[in-house]
Amino acid sequence: MTTLVFGHKSPDTDSTGSPIIWAWYLNQIKGKDAKPVLLGEPNTEAAFVLSHWGLEKPEIISEIAADQPVVIVDTNNPAELPDAINSADIRGIIDHHKLVGGLETKGPIDIRIEPLACTATIMWKMIGDDLAQAPTNIKGAMLSCILSDTLEFRSPTTTQEDKAIAYALAKDLDVSIPDFAAKMFAAKSDVSAFSDAELLRMDSKEYPVDGTKFRVSVLETTSPATVLDRKDSLMATMADVAAEDGVDQVLLFVVDILNEEATLLIPNDLVKTLAEKSFDASVSGDTVVLPGVVSRKKQIIPNLKL
Repeated sequence: MTTLVFGHKSPDTDSTGSPIIWAWYLNQIKGKDAKPVLLGEPNTEAAFVLSHWGLEKPEIISEIAADQPVVIVDTNNPAELPDAINSADIRGIIDHHKLVGGLETKGPIDIRIEPLACTATIMWKMIGDDLAQAPTNIKGAMLSCILSDTLEFRSPTTTQEDKAIAYALAKDLDVSIPDFAAKMFAAKSDVSAFSDAELLRMDSKEYPVDGTKFRVSVLETTSPATVLDRKDSLMATMADVAAEDGVDQVLLFVVDILNEEATLLIPNDLVKTLAEKSFDASVSGDTVVLPGVVSRKKQIIPNLKL
């Protein structure tokens, strides 16, 4: 039976590229029948990466059959996976996020979780010398994932291993990291085709704070004004998205990649209180700028308090 390889819902570049990388490895190196799939439409940056490297967009699925063999990458959180994930036959997990708990397996499995910025960095280490057999587009996907997750090494999640591996891949591919990263971020910044609800869900994770459930959304962009020009309609849409998704409030952080800061939209007193307590911020309007804040994993979610 074919093993499905997938990442989290609302797939970003890492959750789009890493399933492709690992499915290639299982098929071509390990001789196992594997297929990359997605749990949603890839974001604009991930779509650019697929096109740039000539990679076929994986099939999008929403359900998992009982006993379906799967490998989960770039998450270990059941809330970010299909509802029936625990009925599947989970064969492996490769991730760089904190251990959440809640997944059940049918037997012992291979798990690799490391405190690195990107799943593809872990895969590079796991594949080892066999990567010499990888085609250009697989190596290109790997480089793209690392540059995306590290924000071209601006994110505090970046480790020396991420950087060294990215530079090695770029040298192998004869790619200028600054030039290619600029193209990726430009693609990520083009959100004109997306509705407000789609933007609020594009790169988001659910997270509870003192009994209040939040959808923590991040939009990384080199053109924050493009998003902030829509702040009134985005804030008006937050209540509908929260109700539909079963959370109490949507938080939207617009991350300015180049200036390395985030702007948090303040639609109500709840979010104002959260901003003041979480980031020691002084809030006087419907937005607040948070200098140096670019990482949801290290700088946003760990600080949230009410």
